[in-house]
Amino acid sequence: MIIRSKAPLRLGLAGGGSDVSPYSDMFGGLVLNATINLYTYCTIEETSDNCIEVNSFDNHFKASYPVGPTLPIDGNADLIKGVYNRIVRDWGFAPKAFRITTYNDAPAGSGLGTSSTMVVCIIKAFVEWLSLPLGDYEIARLAYEIERLELGLSGGKQDQYAAAFGGFNFIEFLTDDRVIVNPLKVKRWITDELEASLLLYFTGRSRSSARIIDEQKRNASSGNKTPIEALHLIKQSAVDMKAAILKGDMGEFARIVARGWEEKKKLAGGITTPVIEEAFSVAIPAGAKAGKVSGAGGGGFIMFVVEPTLKKQVEEALSALDGYVLPFQFTDGGAHGWKIYDTDTVNK
Repeated sequence: MIIRSKAPLRLGLAGGGSDVSPYSDMFGGLVLNATINLYTYCTIEETSDNCIEVNSFDNHFKASYPVGPTLPIDGNADLIKGVYNRIVRDWGFAPKAFRITTYNDAPAGSGLGTSSTMVVCIIKAFVEWLSLPLGDYEIARLAYEIERLELGLSGGKQDQYAAAFGGFNFIEFLTDDRVIVNPLKVKRWITDELEASLLLYFTGRSRSSARIIDEQKRNASSGNKTPIEALHLIKQSAVDMKAAILKGDMGEFARIVARGWEEKKKLAGGITTPVIEEAFSVAIPAGAKAGKVSGAGGGGFIMFVVEPTLKKQVEEALSALDGYVLPFQFTDGGAHGWKIYDTDTVNK
């Protein structure tokens, strides 16, 4: 039997950063994000060779381990291993031979939530394989605990919920550690206008978000006034963005993106870089109205808001740089999995 799963990556539209502890624990966070048609993928294949084969294409890592209750957390494909270890521990899964393969449509460090989305995707494959009683909230929470608490990887809470639920979501991160996902019913013409007005540009530089997020966390813990006030404004921008999107007000959408980017740069050092600033210096004169770096900052993708009739002009201007424009569309569905029976594609 073969089990496959896929989970969508997300664009953070407003509020990103307010979902990161300790700010969200002290003040609560609000985020508005939307999933796009770029995905993480996981395949589990039952085998009979008495080993667990781990194959992570994104990490260029492949290894086999004896069948057992734990896999070593050693810096190699730890997202896969962390999920496996937790599933065995919590649900009494009797270890058996299988092969697990993962890959991603976007480069690691892209700012599209690749790591968290991958954890959700892997969990969804195990849910499908073992018929585990986990809904979207439970999958997202489990992914957060594995990645942030058990593996100790820095980051926020929004990506796991975006991947599990899919679509446009206004997400509340409450101070008592509760999360409420509010799906938005966005009219088709508004979604079409957003797609026509947004340009996703990869800077050509992946980055590790850990240093930036760790600095942001230290600033919040120390009571540093400037980043905390910036986060208050960023959180409010999620409320404003919700109204703008539901009304289809693209002018206000662009203004919120621009304000949010200026506040985001106050959260920690390294959020913007010369490469990022160069992209802005090229895109704005060519017709972009506003832009923001997706994710923690420091590299990865920039989301530019453009006048649709000038979109190709902005693309051509950016083509002179080292990065590239990546076409995308918004998607409604969250993580899902499926089984394949009676196939001869599994190596016995």
